Amino acid sequence: MSLGQWLARLMSSLQDPQNVARFQQLCGVEAPASCPAAAAADPREDEKAEAHLAGESRRRERQPGASGGPPPPGSDRNQCPAKRGDGGAPNGVRNGRATEVGPASPRRAGLLRRNSLTGEEGQLAHVSNWPLHYLFCFGTELGNELFYILFFPFWIWNLDALVGRRLVVIWVLVMYLGQCTKDIIRWPRPASPPVVKLEVFYNSEYSMPSTHAMSGTAIPISMILLTYGRWQYPLTYGLILIPCWCSLVCISRIYMGMHSILDVIAGFLYTILILVIFYPFVDVIDNFNQTHRYAPLIIIGLHLALGIFSFTLDTWSTSRGDTAEILGSGAGIACGSHFTYKMGLLLDPPLDILPLARHSISMTLFGKAILRIFIGMLFVLVVRDIMKRITIPLACKIFSIPCDDVRKARQHMEVELPYRYITYGMVGFSITFLVPYIFFFIGIS
Repeated sequence: MSLGQWLARLMSSLQDPQNVARFQQLCGVEAPASCPAAAAADPREDEKAEAHLAGESRRRERQPGASGGPPPPGSDRNQCPAKRGDGGAPNGVRNGRATEVGPASPRRAGLLRRNSLTGEEGQLAHVSNWPLHYLFCFGTELGNELFYILFFPFWIWNLDALVGRRLVVIWVLVMYLGQCTKDIIRWPRPASPPVVKLEVFYNSEYSMPSTHAMSGTAIPISMILLTYGRWQYPLTYGLILIPCWCSLVCISRIYMGMHSILDVIAGFLYTILILVIFYPFVDVIDNFNQTHRYAPLIIIGLHLALGIFSFTLDTWSTSRGDTAEILGSGAGIACGSHFTYKMGLLLDPPLDILPLARHSISMTLFGKAILRIFIGMLFVLVVRDIMKRITIPLACKIFSIPCDDVRKARQHMEVELPYRYITYGMVGFSITFLVPYIFFFIGIS
């Protein structure tokens, strides 16, 4: 057997959904007895069906409109394909949901979010190991919006603004490349059955590579790279944090039934490659964002250009909105850091006092940190809600799209993309400029 044949066989084995199903069973997750197809289904037949459906999707994608440009707002390209009668996903994964409850009364596992755009929910399942289940729920949340909207502001407001800004630069780059790569490779999610889909929030996106695995690799590694030598702490802490964080996020995606083993490994290796190539330029990018005279115009223009490129790669799915959200957040945080620097609100400590010593936690320090988080997050959530209420009706009016049902309106590209980009751009701008200005004004900066 040649090396190429051996690698092909290895990749096929790592991508096999049966391995995901076996891991779920090992962790105490099983499909209800009322779904015998989950045990009897032939994965080869699933793969053939998925390949056929994916091919049909690509053929529809290549059919140009009458003028060769983007299809009109009412066309299939501007609709979320996951909103189909059979509840399927655009990547060809058959994601039927159990409707009959067996004698054992299976319950929908966990408190995971339903997909607000497609209405999909996780499958009914028997879960026998609840501590492990909640551990993996926590691991998968380390790659979701709730974590990001708490984690990055906490760094910027309470710990180290410089580290927080540069973590965002790395996160935006890694997530953007991951999302674009998904839409170029176009591999489907693991077939269900045999896999039990405990989470479906990202089920309408493609699978390879796992962007959760990429984020779960990039953030802990970047944290150690950015803080070791800048702060005084033993390197052992970092060497423990990185594998624990990374493995928890990666394994949780297999447990949830959202990725194959190959997707997770590829996401990990892809992130290491990105960090090796781009990490040396993070300081240059951050300094440019803060000091260059025309940085805000260049930042907004660059992020818009990246978005326009990525949105032409594939038919519409929820990944388009996620990409717009990532780019908008990155642009807002970078622009906010520029104005913060110009006004002297968050000054980085001089290099001659490095490394920084860890502060002893006092009641005053702890109280200010809690107050900053409470006031800051309240302001950010208000900004997000206001911008959502403004941008969605405005986009609907501009593109003549009915906005009686917000969920249906957001399934149109012309509504979802401006809403995500503008709203989360303002959220990012608030995190690095408006909120620090409030802290300065009330004396808790």
